[in-house]
Amino acid sequence: MMNEKIVTLIGAKLANVGDEFIFLGVSNSKKCEVCRLKKSCTNLEVGRRYRIEHVKDEIKHDCSIHEEGVRVVEVIEPPIRAAIDAKYAFKGSKIAFEPVACEETDYELFDSCHPLGLKKGDKCTILDVIGDVPGEQGLKLVKLKKENK
Repeated sequence: MMNEKIVTLIGAKLANVGDEFIFLGVSNSKKCEVCRLKKSCTNLEVGRRYRIEHVKDEIKHDCSIHEEGVRVVEVIEPPIRAAIDAKYAFKGSKIAFEPVACEETDYELFDSCHPLGLKKGDKCTILDVIGDVPGEQGLKLVKLKKENK
């Protein structure tokens, strides 16, 4: 399964291969509005998780927001660990992601039940079934890859 690489710009201090981040959107700065590189900085989907796969160290651009400028990077949407209903947890199967219903937000498994970077209804492929979710009957921990539309 190929991960689609996306070329984008990121602050030079943040441009480290292997680092993951959630894209939070565009700065409200007026400087960004008039920047000639705006489209290259804002070509990611808000709320999605990305991992830096390659940094083009030889290319650096000045930026009014990032003090050391921005670098050209290649990112992918990496696989995400999530807890899902065990009856759908089969390696290779395709599912529509459904966050586990829970009443609390302050518990150890919340991040697995509501992983950052996935949204309700996202079409995903189960890459691996990691195992049972400790202390939770009927849930399995899986590694998911969000499918591009």
